[in-house]
Amino acid sequence: MAGTNGRAKILWTAMGTVTVLSLAGIAFVGYAMARVARAVVVPVRKRPQNQRILAVDPVESTVTLAGTPDASVPGRYGLWFDDDSGYARIGGVVDRSNGTVTRTLIDVVFGELHPTNRARLSGWYYLTPEELGFDVESVEIETTLGQAPAWHIPAGEMGADQSRWVIQVHGWGAARPEGLRAVPVFHASGYSSLLISYRNDPDAPASEDKRYGLGGTEWLDVEAAIRFAKDRGATSIVLMGWSMGGAVVLQTITRSPSADLITGLVLESPVIDWIDALEYQAKLLKLPPVITLGALRIIGSEWGAPITGQGAAIDFASMDFVARAADLSLPMLVLHSDDDGWVPSTSSRALAVARPDIVTFVPFATALHTKLWNYDEERWRRSIAEWLTAHVTDSSRSRERSA
Repeated sequence: MAGTNGRAKILWTAMGTVTVLSLAGIAFVGYAMARVARAVVVPVRKRPQNQRILAVDPVESTVTLAGTPDASVPGRYGLWFDDDSGYARIGGVVDRSNGTVTRTLIDVVFGELHPTNRARLSGWYYLTPEELGFDVESVEIETTLGQAPAWHIPAGEMGADQSRWVIQVHGWGAARPEGLRAVPVFHASGYSSLLISYRNDPDAPASEDKRYGLGGTEWLDVEAAIRFAKDRGATSIVLMGWSMGGAVVLQTITRSPSADLITGLVLESPVIDWIDALEYQAKLLKLPPVITLGALRIIGSEWGAPITGQGAAIDFASMDFVARAADLSLPMLVLHSDDDGWVPSTSSRALAVARPDIVTFVPFATALHTKLWNYDEERWRRSIAEWLTAHVTDSSRSRERSA
């Protein structure tokens, strides 16, 4: 009898331990889902500095970095260091050896570059519009949340045609300088450029919930920018979206009351389908599918608001523009690298297959995310210039003459 009671006690103890472990596992999974969900919609204020500076040679004007994929790609880039308190510009690779990459050091814009600095590579390159050598005007755009700062770079000289505009929409966690690389090619094609900020940027008004809408709310600020351009004489507007900015402009053309002014889209490393992009990132982070699916469910449900702080659920179905390909009608240039590493090129390719009548797809193979200009500026600029001539600029002129 005593033996039976002893075995029963052991059994109940074991069952209790399993129950506690199960509850702990469930709690951990729930916590992980919540963390992932919040990471998607909470605006990022600080990017990780995952690059190491190993040597700086001021005589040879070189900098040596750990040989990561980012550090090894040809081209010219920005290099943020010291928690973004310093910024340098680097050029091509001059040597690879022993797991390191040595590149040309073009200049140090501010800060002191030392071998011990932590750093991150950036595709921005230019930080201010004045660096481009064009006339620039700092303006405020009246949005539904208040005044949002923007840069307006007029086309050509005083008195030049100001009817064609491009509005640059930056990506997740980025800012207006992201679009500066595109200004020269549009300027040469006769386009005024408007580089906007949008809700929850550090220099723009915050939404009530202070959360990204992944395009579902930000498009309202692009709509305000369209009205601004119209008031300045715009009759033909191209929207250019970088990364999440691609999702924003796709929402704009399907929801904006001013969509008749938009004559084309240029999408650089765009989010075409948020589910595809987020599942891809989860796989890179080796997250279990249950955590990924749970996080998406939280973001996409009204009951998830207390967890993420969102003012409204995100409708992921409305953000799948492969599935919504039939809703699109404007000519579209899509530039995407197959080694993107952040947003997969699969949806860009799928959209090009679904709508070959309107989508011109220019693939890259080794340019990473939003760094296509940096990797091959000549091809990137030529692709945009030729597309504008073939699909937008001439047709816009014909429309203006007929009007």
